Amino acid sequence: MMQSMDGPAIDRAIARIAHEIVERHPDPEPLVLVGMRTRGVPLAERLARRVESIDHRRVPVGAIDISLYRDDLAQRPQTRMQPSRIPVDIDGAVIVLVDDVLYTGRSIRAALDALIHYGRPASIELAVLIDRGHRELPIRADYVGKNVPTRRSDDVRVSLVEIDEVDTDQVSVFAEELANGR
Repeated sequence: MMQSMDGPAIDRAIARIAHEIVERHPDPEPLVLVGMRTRGVPLAERLARRVESIDHRRVPVGAIDISLYRDDLAQRPQTRMQPSRIPVDIDGAVIVLVDDVLYTGRSIRAALDALIHYGRPASIELAVLIDRGHRELPIRADYVGKNVPTRRSDDVRVSLVEIDEVDTDQVSVFAEELANGR
């Protein structure tokens, strides 16, 4: 595996994204960060703490489980659902949806469908730690920690202290190694 970000690099990316959010939303408009289960939630919580340290405003953080909104639900019979938690009314709010890796865009589409069940936000923006390309839907991130060029056969995995006890993102090159007999 090739590591492309360690803990300090992840912290720098979160700090940069938080500054971009504050610059884009200087007014005290209703702003809510919603992390996608699983690793988007701790990223959203970290972003909220950074925004508060920069702008001295507390930003509510929610969590959304997209399991029932996925277009591949039939292929995932063992899907483990987790509770969604939206702590405030999102009608008229600016939502920043947070995820760890943006790939095809299908998970983001599912998250958009799930969010709409909670209300009608003024807008929804997307913040991701890693954008690896290969979009299948017309979805782009508004805030990106790092663009990581990958092949479709690569696997990008983000580890966070809150869940995995370490902060890293790794790009797996197992497919290439197997093809080359390594």
